[in-house]
Amino acid sequence: MFELFDQGTTLLQAALNSSYLDAMLENAENIIDNNTVRVEDGVPDKETQAKLTGLYNQLNLNDVKAEVIRRLIQLSFLKVIRKDAIQANHQMTPDTIGLLMTSLIEKVTRNAKPETIFDPAVGTANLLTTVINQLDKDEHENVRGFGIDNDDSMLGVASVNVALQHANVELFHQDSINALDIPQCDLAVSDLPIGYYPLDKNTEGYQTRAKEGHSFVHHLLIEQSVNYLKPGSFGVFLVPSSLFQTKETAEFVKWIHSVAYLQGFVNLPSELFANPAAQKSILLLQRHGGNSKQAPKVLLGEFPSFKDKGMFTRFMREIDDWVVKSINK
Repeated sequence: MFELFDQGTTLLQAALNSSYLDAMLENAENIIDNNTVRVEDGVPDKETQAKLTGLYNQLNLNDVKAEVIRRLIQLSFLKVIRKDAIQANHQMTPDTIGLLMTSLIEKVTRNAKPETIFDPAVGTANLLTTVINQLDKDEHENVRGFGIDNDDSMLGVASVNVALQHANVELFHQDSINALDIPQCDLAVSDLPIGYYPLDKNTEGYQTRAKEGHSFVHHLLIEQSVNYLKPGSFGVFLVPSSLFQTKETAEFVKWIHSVAYLQGFVNLPSELFANPAAQKSILLLQRHGGNSKQAPKVLLGEFPSFKDKGMFTRFMREIDDWVVKSINK
């Protein structure tokens, strides 16, 4: 399927003399539009149109499962990264990490199945649809998703991604630090951007804003996410492992305790990161209210190497045991 899709993108890139990303989006939009090749000023020419129509007929995504289509778009975007030299903050969340986050979400929400989920930094929607597809598979009602991002090129990928998957996801092109036009949701999930947020005026009213200089964008987005969670609901975030090792930590932790329970902070396997300073962790917060309470023991540790199946299986069993004793009593 990827080879057929990629052939279409390559034909369009040559015909349109465009970036691989723009050609990929045009290719996907043709398929969404009932395999209709868009023609403008005679481009692409009739020969290319015929080739594209033939490829689309072979591809036939109508009866393909959403999760397979998600992986198809993921492979295509990986080629975009290589061909167009995409900048680091446009990379997508790898499946290895997305599926680990999804597994943790499934465990902690087993007794309260989420029906609404949002991602304040949705990017290509790869992580959001990974979670939705898994939750849908587990006999949930059709989960409704909301994705917000201020990058129009990433949102363009997200748009074709959710359309091809027929996912029930609404996308918003805006800065997530501003007020969001979404309801309070049952779950927040995000691979958060890291760094400083430059628009200090927008951070007025945030408890996690820095006393001096710019604030950490990941702190602000975590606070904003909790604002849009229903009482007792979870936020699951991919964050730097150094999250609690900065001079802003004391104020950040103080804010967390005022609105949510810090239920878990688990490092991803160090082997996933060439640079130890770039290591990421999964942060698990639960908003105060509902049936929530602080777990007697916070989930801490580091996922073992994926190469050690025995150790990894044992660690996942320990998480299951922790969920039963601490979350789903």
